[in-house]
Amino acid sequence: MFKPLFLSPRGRAWDNERTPGLTEPLPMTQHQTPHEIASLDAELAGLALAGRLSLAASLGRAVFTTSLGIEDQVITAAIGTHRLPIEVATLETGRLFMETVSLIGATEERYTLSIRRFRPQQRDIDAYAAEYGLNGFYDSVEARHACCHVRKLKPLAEALAGAEIWITGLRRGQSGNRAATPFAEWDAERNLLKINPLADWDIETIRAHVAAEEIPINPLHARGYPSIGCEPCTRAIKPGESERAGRWWWENDEKRECGLHVAEPVASSIIAPAR
Repeated sequence: MFKPLFLSPRGRAWDNERTPGLTEPLPMTQHQTPHEIASLDAELAGLALAGRLSLAASLGRAVFTTSLGIEDQVITAAIGTHRLPIEVATLETGRLFMETVSLIGATEERYTLSIRRFRPQQRDIDAYAAEYGLNGFYDSVEARHACCHVRKLKPLAEALAGAEIWITGLRRGQSGNRAATPFAEWDAERNLLKINPLADWDIETIRAHVAAEEIPINPLHARGYPSIGCEPCTRAIKPGESERAGRWWWENDEKRECGLHVAEPVASSIIAPAR
């Protein structure tokens, strides 16, 4: 069993076994070694989804960020069904499909939980539009990265503020860029532990689970949208295309990402200073 060595703010070492009566998780630190992460990864591999999420929640303050996609709905359903102490958050970018926005409320009602919405700052949107135009993301990769930074990355930083565990819906089958997704990894950029509990689930398993548990999903999935992001940047895929081929389809880079999980460069000139 994974027994991470955490350090308290005063520097005292603690063996954070899940001890009866321990009500407050000890703080995660950047001192996790590759061996400790590998040990956790191996333990997660041997658990079912609820067990993986429960273990993640026992390690510290856990936040799950959902895009309301089919895999994320599976995780939200497990959190709600098992009443797990995991915060659920979403990035309401201002350019989401109507179907996605509607699903937020429907999911909250179904599982009796609250999904926190994090939105971009208007000053950042205005600065972006002044530099590139509101839809300038079509014109260059630089402009698209800058838009993702304003509408996704900055709100993500707010959603994860103070978190020790970041839970995601990443799967190995989503794209070649994600084929080596582990169950556990250290996110050095954000200084937290990242848990990917569905890393080994393929899309057929996801769909079967959704059907068996009657989990509400985005109706766009049935219209050829396996991966759903902002409306202007997402199209239905063609037969034979990968799951994420409909995201930023006008770009040639097969490894294109928004920067949430793979670092992307961003033009800093359009980012308005915080006030």
